[in-house]
Amino acid sequence: MNPSHPFGLSGAGLGLRRALLPALQAEIADSIDFFEVSPENWVGVGGHLGKQFRRLTERHRFVAHGLALSLGGPAPLDVVFLGELKRFLDQHQFALYTEHLSFCSDEGHFYDLYPIPFTEQAVKHVAERIRQTQQILERPIALENASYYLQPPQAEMDELSFINAVLTEADCYLHLDVNNIYVNSVNHGYDPLAFLRGLPGERIVYGHVAGHDLDPSGLIIDTHGQNTIEAVWTLLDEAYRLFGTFPTLVERDSNIPPLVELLPEVERIATLQKLHGGRWEANQHLEASA
Repeated sequence: MNPSHPFGLSGAGLGLRRALLPALQAEIADSIDFFEVSPENWVGVGGHLGKQFRRLTERHRFVAHGLALSLGGPAPLDVVFLGELKRFLDQHQFALYTEHLSFCSDEGHFYDLYPIPFTEQAVKHVAERIRQTQQILERPIALENASYYLQPPQAEMDELSFINAVLTEADCYLHLDVNNIYVNSVNHGYDPLAFLRGLPGERIVYGHVAGHDLDPSGLIIDTHGQNTIEAVWTLLDEAYRLFGTFPTLVERDSNIPPLVELLPEVERIATLQKLHGGRWEANQHLEASA
């Protein structure tokens, strides 16, 4: 645990998936410092599977990364879901919850993530929903920069300006997905290093690396179904140089290999962190506001 981090995180982590549970029940590798789960996949899960999950959350550091809250959506926030989410976070003592800067619902929920129009009105809309979410959950949240495939309609600003405006308006944390920067930079033709340098590093609480797939159309699709490519590792290296060694984990959501094949990526994160001094100091402003 890192006492200088507002949520006690440090080091290298791994996204927990049910396919990995048998191997994790047998042994937790020393290279894994924390886990991440999507609450939608675990809220209300009981029986043997629920007991296995509870044993892990009692012994290891976890963060929650949401899929379906739809912070940018037009429909009212699902306060029933937020109540269930709060009970889940409290039960497992998760201090941190993060969500995507996107929307995925109107009438009902679905897991495809869509871009929010990059407008001043959208900035205020999302920031208000973040404040409402934090009030119900009784904890601060962080926003992940999301991948997207179509240019948002009626944009008044670019993606970087929009992200910075929302973070400032809501005064919340940033969950930095390094792979999403790379994916969007290729699909929309911008410089990923310039984008990275324009982010508010003092707001980062942790990061993601992941793999992706190439669609026949030429788009890169953020599937989390392959190993992280070298260009993304280079971006992470630059992020550590700019912002320090913030906690970072490997996401793998499809084509999931055995745990032993994922550990080298976790270990590569740890190696990069050591090369950059292995230390990250939390921003004092955000630490105080948490």
